[in-house]
Amino acid sequence: MGLRLGEAVRHWAESRKTAVPEEKRLSAEAVASLFIHFCFQFGASMSGVFLTLYLWRLTHSLEINGAYFAINYAVAPLAFALGGWMIKRKDRMVTYRLGIAMIALFYLSVVFSGELVARYYVLFAVLNGIASSFYWVGYLTLMYDVTTDRNRIRFLAINMITFTLGGLIGPALAGFLIQQFEGLQGYTIVFGISFLMFLLAALGSFKIPMKASHHKAYYLKYVGLLMRKNRDWTYSLIAFLVMGLFQGLMLFLPNILLFQIVGREDLVGYLGVLYASLGIGTGMFISRYGTESKAKAFMFISTVGFVIGTAFILWKLTLGTVIAFMIIYSICAPLQGNTITSYYYRLIGVLPLKGQLRVESVVMRETFLNGGRVASIGLLVWLTSAAGSEVLPWVLAATAALQIGLVWLLSRRADEEPPLDTVPAVHGPGSESGSRTGMKASS
Repeated sequence: MGLRLGEAVRHWAESRKTAVPEEKRLSAEAVASLFIHFCFQFGASMSGVFLTLYLWRLTHSLEINGAYFAINYAVAPLAFALGGWMIKRKDRMVTYRLGIAMIALFYLSVVFSGELVARYYVLFAVLNGIASSFYWVGYLTLMYDVTTDRNRIRFLAINMITFTLGGLIGPALAGFLIQQFEGLQGYTIVFGISFLMFLLAALGSFKIPMKASHHKAYYLKYVGLLMRKNRDWTYSLIAFLVMGLFQGLMLFLPNILLFQIVGREDLVGYLGVLYASLGIGTGMFISRYGTESKAKAFMFISTVGFVIGTAFILWKLTLGTVIAFMIIYSICAPLQGNTITSYYYRLIGVLPLKGQLRVESVVMRETFLNGGRVASIGLLVWLTSAAGSEVLPWVLAATAALQIGLVWLLSRRADEEPPLDTVPAVHGPGSESGSRTGMKASS
């Protein structure tokens, strides 16, 4: 029976392999990166969601929760710039593995610190921001390296499925464990399991070999010149800023709203399973039917969905309306994120130096994205302290309505602009003087 089942699985795998056109097939390094990212998200989703609730249980302060995330995202651009410099000088796997190790140590410190997390939340926010940034600058660069223009949409869709699958299992398991123990003991167990998952991700990262780079110059100080010369790239960065405005609130506010209504962490986790399942379904749809020609349609659908979803909670803030809003968001967010990321990676390939600005582009992407997150969270904290929690739905609705601008931004073209073929005053990548220039730019 076991042999027959094994043969059936191998037959199915072979049939799926031949069903995918050769140009869209993923390399072994791409598959390894997906596995690592799943382990990372499994641990991050277990701990990240409930770190918000952990702070809420300890402080019952929206201001402290908002400040924690605002500090986290404010630190990120600087940490991304440092991580980018490390990639240029060493390799993206160095920064990637360092990020995984630092995140594992971060959650281990949460376990040992216990209720002191609330007292020193600023320090924990800074540490989390640095660790997460190192991981993401490494992974976003790796995503570009292990894909091509022909298979990138498929990779991003499968990446979203694996990422969401980790986000499906993690919160449900965490919610179940927390409910089984009294007080805050369940949170400690969750953070401990997260540490083990990050350790597994670190070990898995050794499946991807180091790749020495001969282009060590770091051109971060020239991104202003690029933005002036290449309008498409500038518009895409502004698009990440606008997306960050909405995303910053969505990363922590819905879980607090749900917890205030239901009062149980396990129910918040189980609802997370529903949302993740919808995200996986959207990812499978994009993997099969997503093409560059559908980009504008995907952006339009996601934007309309966000506006309709926030209309529910504007009408009445109840369990039913919050769930309806999250269902719509879980379907539309992958459409938006996949479309913008795929578009941005295409632009990286046509920037000067033919892909050698990929690290600088990743750093700038996160700078604008986190800038939007910090701005919306800061606005939320200020408004709630001045006018009370009644303004929460209105802030969400306003940032959702701003997403309409993404459709316009990504449809703008800069055909009238002359191509930027060279970057003045920069020595050739890989030269000794160019390397020194890169060192200088990063200081």
